[in-house]
Amino acid sequence: MRRVIVDCAIYRNGRRAEGPEDFSEALDAARAAGDAFLWVGMHEPTEKEFEHVRTEFGLHPLAVEDALTAHQRPKLEVYDDSLFVVLKPVLYDDHTDIVTTGELMVFIGDSFVVTVRHGEGAALAAVRRRLEHEPNVLKNGPTAVLYAVSDAVVDHYIDVAAELQADLEELEAEVFAPNAQDTKNTASRIYAFKRQVLEFRRATSPLLQPMERLAFGRVPFVHEHAQPFFRDVADHLTKANEYVEGLDRLLSDALAAHLAQMGVRQNDDMRKISAWAAMAAVPTMVAGIYGMNFEHMPELTWGVGYPAVVLVMVGACLGLHRLFKRRGWL
Repeated sequence: MRRVIVDCAIYRNGRRAEGPEDFSEALDAARAAGDAFLWVGMHEPTEKEFEHVRTEFGLHPLAVEDALTAHQRPKLEVYDDSLFVVLKPVLYDDHTDIVTTGELMVFIGDSFVVTVRHGEGAALAAVRRRLEHEPNVLKNGPTAVLYAVSDAVVDHYIDVAAELQADLEELEAEVFAPNAQDTKNTASRIYAFKRQVLEFRRATSPLLQPMERLAFGRVPFVHEHAQPFFRDVADHLTKANEYVEGLDRLLSDALAAHLAQMGVRQNDDMRKISAWAAMAAVPTMVAGIYGMNFEHMPELTWGVGYPAVVLVMVGACLGLHRLFKRRGWL
């Protein structure tokens, strides 16, 4: 059977402590100690696998349903016996230019934290290790875990935004290159990039309200002195959202500029085509007149008629070419 519970540990006074391997007994031990809490980390549990956790921790059925089905917006919900927070970690593959989002659910209650992770991103092992090296933070209980997880997710938003910005600068350089030739796929690339930014926005934008609620309001199961820490997370999230909005505006401007350039290039091509057509029209007209085979036509018996007509056609074409060249049509 696959390992659904990634890690399960009791933390007492900011430090990891030995405890029962069974999380039911570990939860009883944490509550009995008074200054301890249990942190259970899970990865993509099924309904059957999560049922025992739901029963032991007294989790609300609606929150459990959200945690199991995933595909939730970032949010914060308060229930009688627990606090439920949904975060959406983001990963960006700069080789394929694809943004992927995972989901991270955090349950906080009386002396416990349960984290449920969906997707390959947002592994919490690094967060757990960092907290275990900061006992002054970890001793604040489940609130410290919620802060550390939120801080890690939001800080990675800024990293992803910086990577997107770098790729956008490359795309802008391609759009505004003076001698850009292969532009037939540029519009589709801009549009695809815009979809990735939209996917990123779906993770960052809805999270601002929950973070502000944690930073400026009184939320059950959250330590009253934790507001400055969540204000810091909210500030970083605001910065990430500003990055996302800026990326979206720049992409819209780049797409508009590309379409404008395409229109200008098409106008240039039409002017060139019109100029060459005008130059071709003169000899065509002259040749058409003298090819009608009428018996009584002027200059038919003239000895220098043929070279004179050819000279007139060449001179007219050269004159039109010079005129169009001076006006920038050629």
